[in-house]
Amino acid sequence: MARNLYSGKDRSHRQLRIGETVRRTLAPIIAQGFGDDLNVQNVSITVGEVRMSPDLRRATVFVLPLGGNQAEEIVAALNKDRSEIRRRMNKQLTLKYSPALHFELDTTFDKLDEARRLFELEEVRRDLDRAKEQHGP
Repeated sequence: MARNLYSGKDRSHRQLRIGETVRRTLAPIIAQGFGDDLNVQNVSITVGEVRMSPDLRRATVFVLPLGGNQAEEIVAALNKDRSEIRRRMNKQLTLKYSPALHFELDTTFDKLDEARRLFELEEVRRDLDRAKEQHGP
């Protein structure tokens, strides 16, 4: 199985730092609106995370529209207008390479909801209580 260089522990401090800088730059650009797609202009979009490739030339931008409505359409609109978004980003950033942008739907909140649901299951709570009794608080 190939290792995903964009994920968690494998990312360098530099990738994390540049990713956060790109995220902070993109958030207001996306909030201001762009292009002529009215679906995107009337929706509040959260930029949750930006993952940089190891060579810092590609950025995967994880976004989530408020309420999750029309998520796929909004991600498609962002990807369609990514060259304009990138142009605006470049005016504010001074990086050696301007990263190519790719937008994806942020599913982090779905995973958190699923984890909460699992922790509320009676059998999981019973197992956690048993482990707590055996190992202490």
